[in-house]
Amino acid sequence: MRRSANWLFLPAMLLVLWLLLNDTLSVGQVVLGSILALLLGWAAMALRPLQAYPKHPLVIIKLICHVALDITLSNVAVARIIWLGRHSQATPGFIKIPLRIRDPHGLAALACIVTYTPGTVWSDYSEDDSMLTLHVLDLKDESEWLDTIQHRYERPLMEIFE
Repeated sequence: MRRSANWLFLPAMLLVLWLLLNDTLSVGQVVLGSILALLLGWAAMALRPLQAYPKHPLVIIKLICHVALDITLSNVAVARIIWLGRHSQATPGFIKIPLRIRDPHGLAALACIVTYTPGTVWSDYSEDDSMLTLHVLDLKDESEWLDTIQHRYERPLMEIFE
């Protein structure tokens, strides 16, 4: 039962998106959208041999709230740096952060979180030693960045995906 529910989730979302984009609930659009959603969902499943099974929905919600807050605060900080220009005293730099997470979906989610946050860029990840290289626009306190990545993002992602 759970497997069929997972298989139908993507086509259902595609159908809803199709109907929203066409702004109609006519029978023809529902049928056409259903056929396209099932075919595209089937094709997408064939391209993804490794399936993700996220756990702990409350941890997911808490992580989303943390990320939204961090993105908002980072937008303000980057705007301040841009506004002040040379007088901002920004110190850009690279930092290496050891990671414990191994799940590819968790690593992808962490890469998205880091990249979505203004002022940070996921520069490199070494699978050999699980070391993330991060570029930060204003790197004043490396321990703060280590704590943010490892405890605020990596730990919840490990709970969700591992």
